[in-house]
Amino acid sequence: MRNFSRLLGLLAGALLIMLCGFVTAQPSLKKDAANSSNDVEDVTTVLTAHSSDAIFRSAASYTFSVKNNLDKPESGKLTYVVTDQFNKKLLADSMQISFGALSSKDYDFTIPEAKAGFYKINFMINVTDYDDTTRRVFGIRPEEIRSAHPKPDDFDKFWDDTKKELAAIKPNYKVTERPDMEDGVRKVYVIEMQSLGNLTIRGWMTLPVDHPKNRKFPVLLMLPGYQASNKPLLGPEYETAFITLDVRGQGMNREDMQMRREDYIVSGLEDKNKYILRGIIADCLRCMDFIFSRADLNHDEIAVTGGSMGGYLSITTAALDKRVTFCAPQNPFMSDIYNMDHGAVTWPINHMKDYVNIRPGLTFEKVLDNLQYFDTKNFATSVTCPVDMGMGLLDPFVPPNNSYIVYNNFPAKKKKLFVFKNLGHEVGDSYYTYETLWIHDAFALF
Repeated sequence: MRNFSRLLGLLAGALLIMLCGFVTAQPSLKKDAANSSNDVEDVTTVLTAHSSDAIFRSAASYTFSVKNNLDKPESGKLTYVVTDQFNKKLLADSMQISFGALSSKDYDFTIPEAKAGFYKINFMINVTDYDDTTRRVFGIRPEEIRSAHPKPDDFDKFWDDTKKELAAIKPNYKVTERPDMEDGVRKVYVIEMQSLGNLTIRGWMTLPVDHPKNRKFPVLLMLPGYQASNKPLLGPEYETAFITLDVRGQGMNREDMQMRREDYIVSGLEDKNKYILRGIIADCLRCMDFIFSRADLNHDEIAVTGGSMGGYLSITTAALDKRVTFCAPQNPFMSDIYNMDHGAVTWPINHMKDYVNIRPGLTFEKVLDNLQYFDTKNFATSVTCPVDMGMGLLDPFVPPNNSYIVYNNFPAKKKKLFVFKNLGHEVGDSYYTYETLWIHDAFALF
């Protein structure tokens, strides 16, 4: 159990590092003061959904609990407002409330039944000495959500051609041991390979120091978040290979493709054959080739995981390379892209519109058409290995409707979704526990 706990901590910590490159440069979600239990507050509130994941079959329902820490009564109004994911107001209701000095009181709300989908709901309390807003999201039968936009007819051909182009490039694998970085438990290696466009791609691989002779190591391939820099994963004694890949323009590869952070996601956007994500996805496929070039790695036990862009790359890699055994994405971005262009999601749409505005002849409609070849939902239909996906309902970059469309497109029979109703662009510990247990059991890490 000691090693299991260390592996769990390693996975959560490493994924947080890979996510930080994306999250810290974006507007962060602040915790609602209305849901903090701080006794020094004059009034404290807690909003409780009558569903563990805030997903309902029909009408949504909540309890709004108020605790008055003042020695005098309070009165005023409690209001809720429901909008769709594009912030269009759908309905609202309010009630007059009052509660005595040093007392607590609960108020129950049932939201009228809505069609399948996710909805934003704001609860606003305004009483004599206190006012605040609690922002949440709830879902109604999300398993019914589907995209209105099919994938392009030549989607598969586009990616088959990309893989053929990649296969024609000699990989020139290079592995360099870094004894100065070892921790006594795992050996550290820098790995290098040639990818699409003959770019050199680098990453880290760590292997156990002590292991049975001729042991073939299961592989955990961790894919990076947006503009994140990876580090070699050390620590657990499990007989597993840990590979952290830096895709083009990130981490150890920045010097080969220097650009501003905001330019990265729009590089080559006017041409789907030159778009940055085509090369990034190819980098991940080339890393899979690297794994299969190694006699000391188990080619039947390969898990891919990552958050945000890393979650996206986990899905695209599993979709395009059937050698992946297990796919574990969290909050995968670029999901159902047509439904990101309505004001609710600013990134990366805002950068893409700025890019279009300074290029005569390029239209945003053309950009959206190109992006269909990189939409997460269009890859999801080809993922056949087991999938463990995590999402936060308050995610400002990947709205829950968009995430659920991706999940619903997975054809895999063995798929599981963790929904965190009070989290944004992150997932909770229960997700990492499940992911670690799956790897622990499937790869016989005892």
